[in-house]
Amino acid sequence: MDYIEIIGFSAATLTTAAFLPQVYKTWKTKDVSGLSLPMLFMFFIGVFLWLVYGVYKESPSMISANAVTVVSAFFLVYFKIKYGKK
Repeated sequence: MDYIEIIGFSAATLTTAAFLPQVYKTWKTKDVSGLSLPMLFMFFIGVFLWLVYGVYKESPSMISANAVTVVSAFFLVYFKIKYGKK
């Protein structure tokens, strides 16, 4: 593993970890009032495209970070749709 990929894994760990508390809080409180559905859709699609790009570039750091984040973003979209109807 070269130093660029180490930088990538460091960035991936920080940015992915920063997103997880929001997913956990939303899951526990079921409060989605502060989440924008259009923003969540755009974020989900953007992260999915970064995942595809990472696969194409064969970048383990991009693949791992975006795989976790795309699942997290999916859950937020799901929570917004499920709990936002109240």
